[in-house]
Amino acid sequence: MARFGGGDNAGHTIRVGERKLALRIVPSAVLQERCELFVGGGTVVSLSGLLSELEALAKIGVDISRVKISDRAHVVFPHHADADRQAEEARGTEAIGTTGRGIGPAYIDKVARKGVTVGSLLAAGGLHEGLREHVVDGAEYIHSALEQGRKVLAEGAQGTLLDVGYGTYPYVTSSHTLAGGACIGLGVGPRAIDRVVGVLKAYCTRVGGGPFPSELHGEEGERLRKAGAEFGTVTGRPRRCGWFDAAAARYAVQLNGLTAAAITKLDVLTGLEKIGVVTGYRIGSKRAAFAAAADPKLELDLEYVSGWSEDISGVRRIADLPAAARAYVTRIEDALSVPVECVSVGPERSQLAV
Repeated sequence: MARFGGGDNAGHTIRVGERKLALRIVPSAVLQERCELFVGGGTVVSLSGLLSELEALAKIGVDISRVKISDRAHVVFPHHADADRQAEEARGTEAIGTTGRGIGPAYIDKVARKGVTVGSLLAAGGLHEGLREHVVDGAEYIHSALEQGRKVLAEGAQGTLLDVGYGTYPYVTSSHTLAGGACIGLGVGPRAIDRVVGVLKAYCTRVGGGPFPSELHGEEGERLRKAGAEFGTVTGRPRRCGWFDAAAARYAVQLNGLTAAAITKLDVLTGLEKIGVVTGYRIGSKRAAFAAAADPKLELDLEYVSGWSEDISGVRRIADLPAAARAYVTRIEDALSVPVECVSVGPERSQLAV
């Protein structure tokens, strides 16, 4: 599994049995013992953060020799984090909602051609000894794997709408989060990609500022936040919550060229009498595309579908879900126009219906 962009501003939480891991830079397949873990050249890496993460993983028995870092990855230094926090404070009420971990300033230095790569730091003898053995020639490493016929799973760090080029600019991250970003971030051509699986929640969430047409501000939003434990893995900030937005979802399908989808947190909706779905946007009497998401005159086409009360945490086949839950999955599938391959019905790794 390979990370291709972003840094430790992205958090992935994994739960296996009683064990819960919050990862920020190491790919999330860390508990799959046969899987190699690659941090690609498109990432920006806090070396102290990575070292701490590796040490924590080693303490619980993970073979961290499987973790490899591309020599092309850029380093996030403490002064980058300082600059990030100062810039966010200076924005005042116009704050973007960054994590303050220095990601943006590190990418600025990269584009300005004054950044420092992991490889150059290694060559200068400035890399911590605990990280030296993990550094590889990133291009050679990934292409060697492909030439051997091995499967490479590129893991996205942030959602489509945080993409620096096609997201809700300026409320975005500082890298390309789209599936196409995997090519640049790992150093492979488009023909190396044969499947693109989009991962989406059964409802919508967002951390930080930016347009969120389907956001719920009252009790319904708070209910989703509490039931879904919607707090940022990195920052701990409460996430904004809202109904599933088919207009935003269709936009994401187009940008990523999805071939399939995986729905997470369907169980969070259990117990709701009715569930909202934003089917489209309007400005006046005219249909609007996702680009109009921030328009103050935007109106939503909202429909409600029946909810369900049955416990679905033990379901392992989509066909065995309660009728209302199956209908909701089908509604999302129709909105995406790609097949839903699996649905999570709980936080534990095994709680997956296919």
